[in-house]
Amino acid sequence: MKEYQAVIVRLSRRVREDEDALTDLLNERSRGGWQPELMTQDSERVTVVFSRRAEAGH
Repeated sequence: MKEYQAVIVRLSRRVREDEDALTDLLNERSRGGWQPELMTQDSERVTVVFSRRAEAGH
């Protein structure tokens, strides 16, 4: 079974800051065993859905 987590990142319109925020998010979730499943973007935000294998008993 999988568990999912959705994260919404509000874009700042400063490319470098947005790149850093997304990089930090992806690295942080990766360390916790999360993998990106879906990513969507509009003019104001990026939504990333992560998944990982659920631990027994959850």
